Amino acid sequence: MKIETMKIEQIPALVWGDSSDQVILAVHGSHSHKKDTSIEILAEKAAQRGIQVISFDLPAHGDRIGTEPPCKVQNSVKDLRIVMDYAKQRWSQISLFACSLGAYFSLLEFSREPLHQALFLSPLVDMQRMITNMMKWFEVTEEQLQKLGEIPTPMGETLYWDTYCYVKEHPIEHWNCDTAILYGENDTLCERDTINSFVERFSSRLEVVPGAEHFFHTPEQLAAYSAWLDKNLR
Repeated sequence: MKIETMKIEQIPALVWGDSSDQVILAVHGSHSHKKDTSIEILAEKAAQRGIQVISFDLPAHGDRIGTEPPCKVQNSVKDLRIVMDYAKQRWSQISLFACSLGAYFSLLEFSREPLHQALFLSPLVDMQRMITNMMKWFEVTEEQLQKLGEIPTPMGETLYWDTYCYVKEHPIEHWNCDTAILYGENDTLCERDTINSFVERFSSRLEVVPGAEHFFHTPEQLAAYSAWLDKNLR
């Protein structure tokens, strides 16, 4: 497959597939990168339909590991806006694919965009609850987080006070896009009731994969993901 390597205002990015007037903007999740397996599979499926894919590295991910700024919500949504503005100049029809944390960033930044469709894999749809859960798991109080500003956790994620405040001040209130969600039955990071609430509130389509967890990586899980794309990618 043809892959164009580029930078969009210093953001490393890839454009997959032959020239088209349609594109899917792909936003990866935490501890991932612009060439994640899920994005590769998406690009193959999209190419069969004459659709390109543009993917990029979030802050401190992929080719940006070890660089500033950190992957905070505030920094990441700025990058999403930069890439979206570039996409608007190059393609007439834009869809969205987002995984895990990338879905949350997208819900914040793209809520008013006229997207053709949105495809979410294991989406994190309630960031405040996720942070609160992490604080409970690692016995971190609001007072401690406010005092220290940031607290690393054993799961490789850092709790930030300014991010916690930002998330509380920016709830997901609007999402008017044809949206399909693929979710693992045993996903403990984004609990089922939060997914159900989102689906009901924003009239999304939900498919649950039995036995799957948050991270889709086994041959069986990736096969389910591939079949889901076949059903929903348009």
